[in-house]
Amino acid sequence: MKKAIVSAILASGLVACTSVETAIVSNNEVAASGGDPIAVIQGTALGLTAIFHVIDLVQSDLDTVVNRLLVTEAKAMGGNKVQILTAGTTPRHGIFALGGTIIGFPISQATGVAVK
Repeated sequence: MKKAIVSAILASGLVACTSVETAIVSNNEVAASGGDPIAVIQGTALGLTAIFHVIDLVQSDLDTVVNRLLVTEAKAMGGNKVQILTAGTTPRHGIFALGGTIIGFPISQATGVAVK
């Protein structure tokens, strides 16, 4: 049993990942409400869950993608805020929980414009 727990923890470190992609834009070519656009940012997080998405081994939700990836990257690029264009995550409740089975891999993604 101990070996199974250790294997699950090691596997979660290998499987889970986040990715942030950016494209710097010119403010006369891209429109954004609330300021001058700096860049378009896309963040993706792949998580790991167990037993019908009940146990989060590695977190992947909208909070992670928006706050930890998009907002952090926008501030690092000199932006004050992010205008969210799209956001989505794997549903985990109701009939969608069956997709998690024993081990599930939920994915969350958000795209936004960093605004100065």
